[in-house]
Amino acid sequence: MATSNLPLTQISKPDTVRLIPTAYYKPPILGALVDDAQELEILAGIEGLTNQRLKAQTSGLPGLDPRELVYGIWGTTYINAAFAYTRTGGNRFNDEMHGAWYCAFDGSTALAEVAYHRTRELSYIDSYKDEAVYHALLAGFIGEFHDARKLGSNTDYLDPDPKIAYGPGQALAHKLRAQGARGIIYPSARKKSGTCLVAFHPHLVQNVRTGLRWKISWDGSPDYVVSID
Repeated sequence: MATSNLPLTQISKPDTVRLIPTAYYKPPILGALVDDAQELEILAGIEGLTNQRLKAQTSGLPGLDPRELVYGIWGTTYINAAFAYTRTGGNRFNDEMHGAWYCAFDGSTALAEVAYHRTRELSYIDSYKDEAVYHALLAGFIGEFHDARKLGSNTDYLDPDPKIAYGPGQALAHKLRAQGARGIIYPSARKKSGTCLVAFHPHLVQNVRTGLRWKISWDGSPDYVVSID
């Protein structure tokens, strides 16, 4: 059963790793489509009608108040997008109403995590011919986080199977968020000895900067190859 009786651990991690598809790592392109600032403002308004992050920043979303988000720092787009966009059914420690910032303590764990989810998506169409490029975002975290690393893999919300883990994990996160918790440190379900972190609040994500670009390739089977792009 999900419980909020998790020990607290003080951490200072300057270079956690979050991987995002390069499709979402692009410089602004609207400027090339307009002749002056007035036209740019019009296009930005049109983009805002369908951009979940911009909606969150201006008027908020059902589960996200714009006052929770960050503004005026490098990485604002990536931080706010992590909380504005959610996956159908949610993830291990967030539901469809509120996103979260997921990262790993090292690059190999981050790669194992994203490769697992990409491979699972390929299994749905029964085709393992694919190539994906991810850009690493490094970020720092300081403070006390709830620590699930000593609980063991038999804990339901740490189970490798999303069908088993996600419901209890989301329930736990809801309780912790209500208590003002920062987030959870937990063992990776995809890499033995790997460590992951989920941050519940945007302002906790500090000093975001870019890291390496990685390519993950599948050539007909669930096994994949990782290389620096």
